Amino acid sequence: MHNGKKWLGVLLWAPSLVWAHTGSHPVAGFFSGFSHPLSGIDHLLAMVAVGLWAGLVGGRATWRLPLAFVAALVAGFVTAIAGLGLPAPETGVQLSLLVLGLLLAFAVRFPETVAIAMVALFGLFHGHVHGLEVVSPQLAVSYGAGMALMSTVLHGVGVVLARVALTGRLPGEASAVRFAGVAVAAVGALLLTA
Repeated sequence: MHNGKKWLGVLLWAPSLVWAHTGSHPVAGFFSGFSHPLSGIDHLLAMVAVGLWAGLVGGRATWRLPLAFVAALVAGFVTAIAGLGLPAPETGVQLSLLVLGLLLAFAVRFPETVAIAMVALFGLFHGHVHGLEVVSPQLAVSYGAGMALMSTVLHGVGVVLARVALTGRLPGEASAVRFAGVAVAAVGALLLTA
């Protein structure tokens, strides 16, 4: 019984390990924005998951999905800086992880327009949440540019990993992408229930 209590404590504490939006991240320009996607696993996982899914869908979606996400990320960032509200942005971020994870876990391939609309919606929420963290409007442009650039890099990492997995040269590569989807979905579910 003692072990059960210990694991319950770990599960209750775990969401703080994956949460990037604590309000304690210094917003100090380009390099701060560039490093921010690496400081919280929720943003990191979403960026890589978008890239993985883009790589799995293939074709023009390989670059169009990441482009749609980053464009919407910037739009969401600008809406937050401008003081325009977005309903439940944190929930949108959490749902993005759950949905992207499930899409990967089940290797879902939607028509490209549907996939673009989905990732753009997720990008809007991610950008908005990060825009809410900016205290100084003077730093917003450089911070946002750094964040958008690192997000693009992380999308690229996901695309490359997916393309390598699809070559099938090493046993278990494709199933590794599906397992990554399960892990991303689990983090999203954990955050939604925390």
